[in-house]
Amino acid sequence: MKKIGFLSFGHWADHPAYSTRTARDTLLQSIELAVAAEAIGLDGAYFRVHHFARQLASPFPLLAAIGARTETIEIGTGVIDMRYENPLYMIEDAGAADLISGGRLQLGISRGSPEQVIDGWRYFGYEPAEGQTDADMGREKGLQFLEKLSGVGFAQPNPNPMFPNPPGLLRLEPHAEGLRNRIWWGAGSNATAVWAAEHGMNLQSSTLKDDESGKPFHIQQAEQIRLYKEAWKKAGHAREPRVSVSRSIFAIVSDQDRYYFGHEADRVDKIGMIEPNKRAIFGRSYAAEPEKLVRELALDEAIQEADTLLLTIPNTLGVDYNVHVLSAILEHVAPELGWR
Repeated sequence: MKKIGFLSFGHWADHPAYSTRTARDTLLQSIELAVAAEAIGLDGAYFRVHHFARQLASPFPLLAAIGARTETIEIGTGVIDMRYENPLYMIEDAGAADLISGGRLQLGISRGSPEQVIDGWRYFGYEPAEGQTDADMGREKGLQFLEKLSGVGFAQPNPNPMFPNPPGLLRLEPHAEGLRNRIWWGAGSNATAVWAAEHGMNLQSSTLKDDESGKPFHIQQAEQIRLYKEAWKKAGHAREPRVSVSRSIFAIVSDQDRYYFGHEADRVDKIGMIEPNKRAIFGRSYAAEPEKLVRELALDEAIQEADTLLLTIPNTLGVDYNVHVLSAILEHVAPELGWR
C-alpha cells in the first residue's frame, strides 16, 4: 500500500489554453481540486512554493482553506524554501492551518533551490551570517523551526501582561500537537537526506537530485532513500519515518491524453546544471497506455522504496481534466502495482 497524492506547482498565465488565467483562478481551482481528489480516494494534496513567479507562493492561506473544505486528505507542501521564512511566524501560521484541518498538515521544507531572481531572500530582509552560505542559512532556519515547533516554552513573560499568562516560559500559539512529526525535508543530495534523518524529519525526494554516481535517476534516488533509512535507524528515533518521491505519470486512456502527453512516452533522464559547478539529474516522465505504464513503473526502484507517491499535475488544464488524470492512475495503474 502506498499513499498517493498530487503535487501542483500552481502556474497561471493569460494564455488561451489555460484554465488558470489569474492567481485567483489558481487558488480557487487548487481548493476545488483538493476537494475532488479527496472524493475519488486520493490521499494527499501538496503544493510547490515559488517566490517572484506566477505560481503559488504563500501556502498557509491555501492550506487552511483546503483544510476547512475537506475531512481526510493530507494537505502539504513540497517544499517551502526556508531561506525566505521567519521560522517563528511560520510556526503560528502552520499551527493555525493544522488545527483547522484537524491535524492533517504535512509540511515539506528545504534550504531552497534556484529561484526566479538573484538572492531573492535578500528582498525579504534575510542575510546569511558571516561565513554562512544561503544554504547554511536555510538549514539553520529549518532547525530553529523544528525546535520551537515542539511546544516547549522559551520566551520570558512580561510581569505586567495585557492578559494573564500560564506559569513558566511562553511558547508560540496556537500550538499544533504532533505537527513536529509531520515535517519533511526536501533533500537534493545523499548527504542532506542523512542530515534530515539525523534531525528526525521525514524525507521528500523530488524529480531531480545531485548526480552523484552517473547511474539512472531512479537508482540514485533509491540509494538516497536507503541511506536515509539507515541514518534514521542509527539515530534511534522512536517512530517510523515516511518517504515520498515525486513523479510525472500519465496513463493514456483517451485521445485527449494522447494529444497532451503522447510526446512524453519516450522521455529519458536528463543531465543539467542547477547551480554553477553542480551537476544534477532530472528523472524521466512516464506516459503510456496502462499496461505499458505498469511494466515501466514496476522497475522504478525509488518508488518501491517510498511509502508516498506525489503525482505532479498539469494544473493549468483545469480541475476536471486533472481529476481524470488522477482517476486514471487510481483505476488502471495503482491496483496492478499493489499500491491499492
